[in-house]
Amino acid sequence: MSAPEVSDIVPPVGGGIRQRLRVAPAATPVDLAAIDPRATPGLPGPTVTGPDRKSWCRAQVRLAGAELARQQEMLFASVKVDPADDRRVLLVLQAMDCGGKDGTVKRVAGAMNPLGLRITSFGPPTDEELKHRFLWRIRRALPPAGHVGIFNRSHYEDVLIGRVEALAPEEIVRQRYDEINAFEQELAAEGVSLVKVMLHISRDEQRERLLERLTDLRKHWKYDPSDVDARARWDDYQAAYAEALSRCATDVAPWYVVPADRKWYRDWAVAHLLRETFATLDLGYPPPTVDLARERRRLLSGWAGQGEQRVNGA
Repeated sequence: MSAPEVSDIVPPVGGGIRQRLRVAPAATPVDLAAIDPRATPGLPGPTVTGPDRKSWCRAQVRLAGAELARQQEMLFASVKVDPADDRRVLLVLQAMDCGGKDGTVKRVAGAMNPLGLRITSFGPPTDEELKHRFLWRIRRALPPAGHVGIFNRSHYEDVLIGRVEALAPEEIVRQRYDEINAFEQELAAEGVSLVKVMLHISRDEQRERLLERLTDLRKHWKYDPSDVDARARWDDYQAAYAEALSRCATDVAPWYVVPADRKWYRDWAVAHLLRETFATLDLGYPPPTVDLARERRRLLSGWAGQGEQRVNGA
């Protein structure tokens, strides 16, 4: 089966999806209440998608996934050939509980080669991690050059749950915004292309997904009573997200808010965020490092064939 053509992938309308979903740095927090979690910015109209937008998006995500796999391979190959090339891509996913981080990883990154992919999920810090500064465990999980990294939760937990649950003094939490900005500036200088995504779901949608975990046998293992405890502080978490988005949205490490009530739109939007990020790297397959004609003659020569026969007959 031949690989899908890039021309089969329909781009977002009204400009790139990065432009449509990007958080602009501002002096005041982002108003998340003004962003509709069921909206579909950039999605083509029904004349393109047909009446079944869900199926259309899923088909487009599969095509985009194949293209992302090709881009990932070119990134890996470029660094393999040129060790001085330190480029890599890091997707950071943040969301309220049931926001769809796992589903996004599965559907958007599923086509990529595991050899060039590094996925890290961050839970509560271990005893060892608590002995170090909050960015210590993040640095240890960064993708190597030539790889794509995905953070399922991230260093932002320390200004989200750390703030809402008062896990550190307020002045310490607020210092972390500047530390995060300096850290991300450092990453960008080291060749890391950051794609920071907040999957924005509504409170009603979260309730339905939590109820599904209680009623679907296949999802019982996902249910955690602490999610309901956090849900009781929904407004506090929304305020913490809003401030983090505004304080840490920079030119080198922008934030994107993806409406995520509709899973099929969520996956489509994140896939295009990654495609547009890869496009900025202007990747291509590296030129050969051997004499192709000579190697072809060696493979086709009688000497090579006799050598193979001797080895096989030994």
